[in-house]
Amino acid sequence: MATYVIVGAGLAGAKAAQTLREEGSGDQIVLIGAESERPYERPPLSKEYLLGKSEREKIFVHGAGWYADNDVDLRTGLRVTRVELDEHVVRFADGSRQSYDKLLIATGATPRRLPGPALYLRTVGDSEALKARFADAGRVTVVGAGWIGLETAAAARKAGCEVTIVEPDPTPLYRPLGPELGEVFARLHRRNGVDLRTGTGAAEITETGVRLSSGERLTADLVVVGIGAAPEVGLARDAGLDVGSGILTDAALRTSHPDVFAAGDVAEAFHPLYGRRIRVEHWANALNGGPVAARSMLGQDVTYDRLPYFYTDQYDLGMEFNGDIQGYDDVVYRGSVPDQEFVAYWLREGKVVAGMNVNIWDVAGEIKELIRSGATVDPKELTSDR
Repeated sequence: MATYVIVGAGLAGAKAAQTLREEGSGDQIVLIGAESERPYERPPLSKEYLLGKSEREKIFVHGAGWYADNDVDLRTGLRVTRVELDEHVVRFADGSRQSYDKLLIATGATPRRLPGPALYLRTVGDSEALKARFADAGRVTVVGAGWIGLETAAAARKAGCEVTIVEPDPTPLYRPLGPELGEVFARLHRRNGVDLRTGTGAAEITETGVRLSSGERLTADLVVVGIGAAPEVGLARDAGLDVGSGILTDAALRTSHPDVFAAGDVAEAFHPLYGRRIRVEHWANALNGGPVAARSMLGQDVTYDRLPYFYTDQYDLGMEFNGDIQGYDDVVYRGSVPDQEFVAYWLREGKVVAGMNVNIWDVAGEIKELIRSGATVDPKELTSDR
């Protein structure tokens, strides 16, 4: 009987365990998580759960009894300190060990931190702490206008807080969306009463607020930092696996060791469509990457070639994004940008490389087909109502 060990009990790890059980035999499956909670999904932590619109039980990947019922050995509150590749062993802080035949590393990422008193949003405990603080914090400053920062700011405004966002880039979401669509989110937040400060960073966080790089001081009852996350590659690097911005894998999510695999936020996987490795820190990557890694561990011939995908809900704006804007040279729109009902297409040399539908639904399939086709398109056809 083979032993499959999964280090990281988040969405990717939980879905990998599920797939191993569904498609494998009676092999031993060990799922190890550093958090005390059983595996849960993270998007609700900055969306409906943070807003108080969702019950706690709904965030979990599986019901409480699923792991025992499916003979998955779930070990929570346990941190792996070392992977020994030659011995096929993972070791824990107390000196105990667990052997494996195949190992999946799905350790995710941790928030990048700044000195000073601030809250962060990564775990269910973080979300609950923020929700409680929003109830009595009159003024909130959010450092960082990425997805987490913007969604947290929207939740704080819904809770009645005065909110200021500080972002050194020219617009929110400047790197994933570019300046054109970044301005859409800038207008959205300003229209909802947020004081958005771009082109300036947080030089110091204190008990009374934030000192900006410009020297200005912002008074705040609560400071929330959302400046991105760093992949948890320490185990892999220390073990001698190849690491770049994440754990390097091929298109089947195999690492530089044939018996070790990586999935989710921590994996920098080769993508056949792009001809390069990419690392994606979004829910869909964990949801879909975990099962592919499991099938690869079972020896199946698989390729992980899903397009990067993410979504958000902020105030009255809901959207889906597919693709990668790297190297784009134009953006065109179908629909009404001022009315927040449109589709944006990013083009590179006349080919669609990414698309985002805002408050328009059931078009994601069409967008993905355009991206995958690699066809040169007429921008006029993209922008005309059909």
